[in-house]
Amino acid sequence: MTKNVTGEIKNPLVGIPKDDLLRDVELYAAEHDLADALPYLRKGALVAQNPAGFETIEELDEEDRQVLRNEKAHRWKHPKTLYFTILLNSISAAIQGWDQTGSNGANLSFPQEFGIADSGACESLGTCERNSWIIGAINGAPYMAIALFACWLSDPINHLIGRRGAIFIGAVFSLLSPIGQALAQTWPQILICRILLGIGMGLKEVTVPVFSAENAPTNIRGALVMSWQLCVAFGIMLGFSANLVVVNTGEIAWRLQLGSAFIPAVPLLIGIYFAPESPRWLIKKNKHSKAYRSLLRLRNGPIQAARDLYYVHAQLVAEEVLLEEEGFSKNDNFFTRFVELFTVPRIRRATQASGIIMIAQQMCGINIIAFYSSTIFQRAGASTITALLVSWGFGMTMFVFAFPALYTIDTWGRRTLLIATFPNMFWTLLATGMSFYIPESSPAHLGLIALFIFVFVAFYSPGEGPCAFVYSSEVFPLTHREVGMSWAVATNNFWAAVLGLTFPRMLLAFTPQGSFGFYAGLNVIALVAIFLFMPETKQRSLEELDYVFAIPTRMHARYQLTKALPWWFKRYIFRNKSAPAPDLYHFDNEEAYPGRTSPLREKK
Repeated sequence: MTKNVTGEIKNPLVGIPKDDLLRDVELYAAEHDLADALPYLRKGALVAQNPAGFETIEELDEEDRQVLRNEKAHRWKHPKTLYFTILLNSISAAIQGWDQTGSNGANLSFPQEFGIADSGACESLGTCERNSWIIGAINGAPYMAIALFACWLSDPINHLIGRRGAIFIGAVFSLLSPIGQALAQTWPQILICRILLGIGMGLKEVTVPVFSAENAPTNIRGALVMSWQLCVAFGIMLGFSANLVVVNTGEIAWRLQLGSAFIPAVPLLIGIYFAPESPRWLIKKNKHSKAYRSLLRLRNGPIQAARDLYYVHAQLVAEEVLLEEEGFSKNDNFFTRFVELFTVPRIRRATQASGIIMIAQQMCGINIIAFYSSTIFQRAGASTITALLVSWGFGMTMFVFAFPALYTIDTWGRRTLLIATFPNMFWTLLATGMSFYIPESSPAHLGLIALFIFVFVAFYSPGEGPCAFVYSSEVFPLTHREVGMSWAVATNNFWAAVLGLTFPRMLLAFTPQGSFGFYAGLNVIALVAIFLFMPETKQRSLEELDYVFAIPTRMHARYQLTKALPWWFKRYIFRNKSAPAPDLYHFDNEEAYPGRTSPLREKK
């Protein structure tokens, strides 16, 4: 388990004799006050031990078998409570997008209000450079606050009050901070409110994808967790719509643009109370009976709830053995767990992979458009209204083109979507920059800039957009999931803050051509890192990923270069359709612990 050089993914229940397994279930039920659920726990444990052979398990009745058949035949058929939880998480994401675009539109007017414009009169005063840094700091403040404070606060808050509590506190900040921005009388007041906004954004960014991943069934986990990015895009579109609605309100336009983002925080504050808590968080807190009741609300029947409860329990026991063998300390101290992100091999590989995909989301250049599209289009010669309209088109494109990932992220996989889209993001961003060379007097100038930005976003939306937060929410073991996701989100937002801070100055120094060309080149670097160092996570339970990340990094990179890449050339370049596809991973049906007692029994 500590060095998985064969790529085997094992089921910790395989190999345990039926009598021993059922005895373990009875002990488990007695220990965790689950006597009422014992009949279903017995059936669920047998299904978890042999998920593909449930038709032959004699303890199951026809009703049980039909529930399990429907699970495969109708993978989107789940209780309303599950979709209500995902809807609330989607509202959390929409808040993030709306917050981004409120400042995007306000950038056209609030600098003039406070005498910090970076073009026009500042040229004669010699303050353009200073003002560009102030505007960059205001735009980047929430993301720096996330990276430096909010992410790390989310770990103890999640630890103490759970996923729902952390989301509730984040929603309070997201309600009050936009109102504070709208009422600000000086630019430092806006800056302070945006720092507080970052606290709320960070708590939600860390917690919501993890909450979705822990509640979702394995076979549609990617699609449900990607609702985060889908609704960030929806929030961006709503934000641009709000910008357009209030653009002609005169001097208060920027106040309404910044303040309108409080609207979606209201239903989130109210609704999160009615959502079930994460079963895995409850198991982590040794509240197994509450976890079972939560699963009953999230699954179609008690047979599924009992199976998932016991299988997660078994995998977490096995995970504990893995981490102990790798040097994991049982000390629950935050700083110890943070250090183990970089010292325990299995966790270090997850840290590395999540860091790559989170940095890539900023390297790809999407946020130079999300933060500054109105400014970019105005530099391209568009009027204020035209700049906001084209920015709205950017938001709509991002939202619409995220939908294909709902069907492909759990079938094609995360890696395939990323590797297919990054090359296209490279050339479209490069083409955007080159379009600035067309004379402004030509109708093609603004038209081609907008076209290539839209095509760039169309490739981003089903690839890097949804995959970054889906992937990072999956890869860490339960013991380190909060601190691991904190690391991932902090990494993402640190570079978002750097981008927000530097891009106004970069536009002045590099010109739009050089700025877009710079970010186009970063797409190539991101593609190479993803190809070599990011394992696939689709169609695996969160606990089975322990085996995936037990594979050494060098072995994974060597496999991609010597097996996967040559096969791709044979299959798609030389059109050799008979070339067998290599597979690094395989599910091993042999017992997970040959020649020794199962960790489940060792623990007892």
